[in-house]
Amino acid sequence: MRFFPLIVIALSVFSLAPARVWAQRLACSPCSLHFHEVKVGTSKSLSIELTNTGTRSLRILSKSKQGPEFSFGHFGPLPMTVRPGKTVTLPVVFKPTAAGHVTGSLTLVTTAPEKRTPLLVAGNSVSTSDTTLSVTPSTLNFGNVIVGQSATLPATLTASNGDVTVSSDQLTSSEFSITGLNLPVTIPSGQSVQATLQFTPNQSGTASGKIGYFSGAVGSPTVEQLSGNGVVQGAHSADLTWQDADSSVVGYNIYRGTAHGGPYAQINSALDSATSYTDSNVVAGATYYYVTTALDGSGQQSAYSNESKAAIPTP
Repeated sequence: MRFFPLIVIALSVFSLAPARVWAQRLACSPCSLHFHEVKVGTSKSLSIELTNTGTRSLRILSKSKQGPEFSFGHFGPLPMTVRPGKTVTLPVVFKPTAAGHVTGSLTLVTTAPEKRTPLLVAGNSVSTSDTTLSVTPSTLNFGNVIVGQSATLPATLTASNGDVTVSSDQLTSSEFSITGLNLPVTIPSGQSVQATLQFTPNQSGTASGKIGYFSGAVGSPTVEQLSGNGVVQGAHSADLTWQDADSSVVGYNIYRGTAHGGPYAQINSALDSATSYTDSNVVAGATYYYVTTALDGSGQQSAYSNESKAAIPTP
């Protein structure tokens, strides 16, 4: 008789505990709210979704808060029954009374095993007078553009010390237009939106204008100066450039004469903030003499600069 060895196989049996199922449980989404920046004297409302993720109905018995700047919106009478899988919305209102960072807490008492559901709230309040809207650059010069054609330049609007709603814009010249900015638009504090300004000259010569952005920010409207020069295709022109005088200068005037040393006549229709100018109103074969003056913020005008000569070719 043959004997076979006994092979013993050890088996390990693992028992996985089932996931715990709550009979009553109130879940929050989100469990904390941040209102970011809200102007003093105004209010902002956000909501928290409260869901019964248990298998039995639960009751919300009471609610309480800490922090005078925070309050509950309309939530319905308590106690409130929330059936399994159902969600109710809890609105929370932030109405700051002074500038600064504010924190608070909300507490719901329920019949769930945890009893209390804590909710955290916070917000930044800013003074209305501090809210600003800036535009960069503050001056746009399109340079030479052929009459009937268009050139574009970008502009950036930035909100500071609070959200800013730009409600409208206004241009002072039909030769300039704006695209890419759908109004009204609310710019969150510290953020920016882009716009595109366009210059389409309808005649030769220097064109100037400005665009105002109207908002609730201090100093509204925020103004951006615009300028450009329309030139006839194939026509002669004299291009002038000079160095910036100093930081106190706000603009320049350009003068032209037909003889060395003058007399000179001003040829720009508005103060030019750029350090270049194109004179398109010239006659072929003529010689011109140019000087500039600088103006500071108080309106004081400097003496004439050194003279530059431009000889216009004959066709």
